Amino acid sequence: SLAQLENLCKQLYETTDTTTRLQAEKALVEFTNSPDCLSKCQLLLERGSDSVEYCIIGVTILSQLTNEINQVLSCLVQIASVRRSLFNNAERAKFLSHLVDGVKRILENPQSLSDPNNYHEFCRLLARLKSNYQLGELVKVENYPEVIRLIANFTVTSLQHWEFAPNSVHYLLSLWQRLAASVPYVKATEPHMLETYTPEVTKAYITSRLESVHIILRDGLEDPLEDTGLVQQQLDQLSTIGRCEYEKTCALLVQLFDQSAQSYQELLQSASASPMDIAVQEGRLTWLVYIIGAVIGGRVSFASTDEQDAMDGELVCRVLQLMNLTDSRLAQAGNEKLELAMLSFFEQFRKIYIGDQVQKSSKLYRRLSEVLGLNDETMVLSVFIGKVSVRKLVKLSAVQFMLNNHTSEHFSFLGINNQSNLTDMRCRTTFYTALGRLLMVDLGEDEDQYEQFMLPLTAAFEAVAQMFSTNSFNEQEAKRTLVGLVRDLRGIAFAFNAKTSFMMLFEWIYPSYMPILQRAIELWYHDPACTTPVLKLMAELVHNRSQRLQFDVSSPNGILLFRETSKMITMYGNRILTLGEVPKDQVYALKLKGISICFSMLKAALSGSYVNFGVFRLYGDDALENALQTFIKLLLSIPHSDLLDYPKLSQSYYSLLEVLTQDHMNFIASLEPHVIMYILSSISEGLTALDTMVCTGCCSCLDHIVTYLFKQLSRSTKKRTTPLNRESDCFLHIMQQHPAMIQQMLSTVLNIIIFEDCRNQWSMSRPLLGLILLNEKYFSDLRNSIVNSQPPEKQQAMHLCFENLMEGIERNLLTKNRDRFTQNLSAFRREVNDSMKNSTYGVNSNDMMS
Repeated sequence: SLAQLENLCKQLYETTDTTTRLQAEKALVEFTNSPDCLSKCQLLLERGSDSVEYCIIGVTILSQLTNEINQVLSCLVQIASVRRSLFNNAERAKFLSHLVDGVKRILENPQSLSDPNNYHEFCRLLARLKSNYQLGELVKVENYPEVIRLIANFTVTSLQHWEFAPNSVHYLLSLWQRLAASVPYVKATEPHMLETYTPEVTKAYITSRLESVHIILRDGLEDPLEDTGLVQQQLDQLSTIGRCEYEKTCALLVQLFDQSAQSYQELLQSASASPMDIAVQEGRLTWLVYIIGAVIGGRVSFASTDEQDAMDGELVCRVLQLMNLTDSRLAQAGNEKLELAMLSFFEQFRKIYIGDQVQKSSKLYRRLSEVLGLNDETMVLSVFIGKVSVRKLVKLSAVQFMLNNHTSEHFSFLGINNQSNLTDMRCRTTFYTALGRLLMVDLGEDEDQYEQFMLPLTAAFEAVAQMFSTNSFNEQEAKRTLVGLVRDLRGIAFAFNAKTSFMMLFEWIYPSYMPILQRAIELWYHDPACTTPVLKLMAELVHNRSQRLQFDVSSPNGILLFRETSKMITMYGNRILTLGEVPKDQVYALKLKGISICFSMLKAALSGSYVNFGVFRLYGDDALENALQTFIKLLLSIPHSDLLDYPKLSQSYYSLLEVLTQDHMNFIASLEPHVIMYILSSISEGLTALDTMVCTGCCSCLDHIVTYLFKQLSRSTKKRTTPLNRESDCFLHIMQQHPAMIQQMLSTVLNIIIFEDCRNQWSMSRPLLGLILLNEKYFSDLRNSIVNSQPPEKQQAMHLCFENLMEGIERNLLTKNRDRFTQNLSAFRREVNDSMKNSTYGVNSNDMMS
């Protein structure tokens, strides 16, 4: 039984009696050979066993590697997700060694990974290894140099075979991104070897993308560059990896860029050059421009030097020279993907090298001045603006023709092609975003011009309405007409970021055509090719971008718009939950992507400041309650691991939760205890996420919750004529019943601030004061644990750091007190780092997490 198994684990690890330990070891060896070994291990994992049992389970599962590799990998991913804070130092080291040993044994027998599912699970395992352990701990594991060499070889081989399991690349890049980001902060004396292997990973990614271009064009394969979201995600990861050993990255990029640019120029000058050869070089240059933009954007991840700024200058010069060449050809032939890469490059350059904080004497600008005559950021900006100026474009006769004739007669991709895939219509959103921006240049308040422009879309909506009004209609035709239409509309909605133009669009679509969108969700909820564009359109319509959603004081439209939002979220949510079990490799496409868009939609509506949400309860309108309850049902259908494994889902969930904890805390407080614990657990896990946006959002959520708790506790201890409301009372009771969760988060935040690369220190400081005030005794124990874990000669200095941290801090959460604590925390972090320099005790101080 499980109880017996737990008892045997404790006997093996804890007993001092040799006979008892040998008997326990014998029984566990027999257990590993039993047919239900893995299933019982999985049950123990799900029960949340203690640290000793996890160590035993780890060894037991590894013993099954040669038998049930698929199930073993799933268990290892679960084990890798176990909170490191559960263990003391000795247990954590032993537990980590089990995991690393498992990784080593799998890498030494790579045939087991030929199944795509096993390969994907193993990539997830590698990503979890670094997300839950610090580099300083990994390098102390036996055989670390051999294991990191095997992992590097595995990564390089995987990247070179880019066509095999492309969705797993995210996990491999995530591992190396985390490793590279840790390099400046590792305090262990053992070599981490990353200066050797990270450049190999960088090179493999860059060269494999370039080599894929010819094969994709030759065989007509799906081009990864079409999926801009995936490309951006990988580039964000590469931006950190590439800045590690940046000299090697830069030298590689210069070499590859010069080769492709020279070949491209020669082909353009040759009368006999084939279109295929030109397309290959344009594809290679597109990847290189994207990658150069990414590594320049990665400058924020590392302390940069003048030499590295000069290297950036070499790369920027090349991109701008290429832009001059491609611009001169735009009249005859342009490459859309290369143009989009240029825009991405502009954005990264702007973030890093344009602004008040940039030194005007930067070596980058010196290089730009020498090569291109661009002496400062103003001159570079003028180049950018000349590239994208809309007012010049709108005067062109070809552009005027497009504004007046955007129909399938003139643009075949706007028609209904029954042979093509529904997802091929994505380009229509980009097309209409461009048209919308061009239209806005001279539109003003001219409703007649707007109505004229919308005629083709009006006809399409009327056609779908006509089909829906009959009992039988051609479903394929209806789907294609609707999907094309909503993609067009989302492009226009995105472009119309001014109140006047957006109100024209709103009054055109509401209320006349909103029922058609609702009906489409009702009919085709199981088909993401239909629901995704409809949900994205709705999310765009409720987004108060640039304060464009401003209704007159006598208008109910804000409330009515939210009703439609609630109706769509509720309808989609309730229906998507009827899908039942979805295969793991399809769960994002079929379910999680739609849920993620619903979260974004609800967040945009709740934070848009055009609805007074108190009105709903006051007048008995259940629109708000329905939307929030659907959010909870959808959330509980998602495993915790998925919340962090899928970046878009992470960002939409945590940004929505931030709004809910800020403005709707009474709703959060009214939830069932298991739901509250689920939400708190998700915040706790998100605090250690590598995505700074997710981590910062979690800090904000935690701050709102802690502030709410502190206020309710303060009120409950005062003599008041008005008692606490039921929700507040229940919430306080739940928190008092489960103090470990809040205490865990106090440990996590303090651990990150002291021992890790804390890029959002201000955000971390905001919830920390409330956590300390709610857990004063626990904080005192934590402080003593950290002090005592230091070498004897450093304990007094560490004790003084903590004394200074709370110097002048009062027992309240008023803004003035918070600001003083944030200032103290900055000084505290500096002093602690100074105190711990040349100490090997730094990482081991994580005993405080136990």
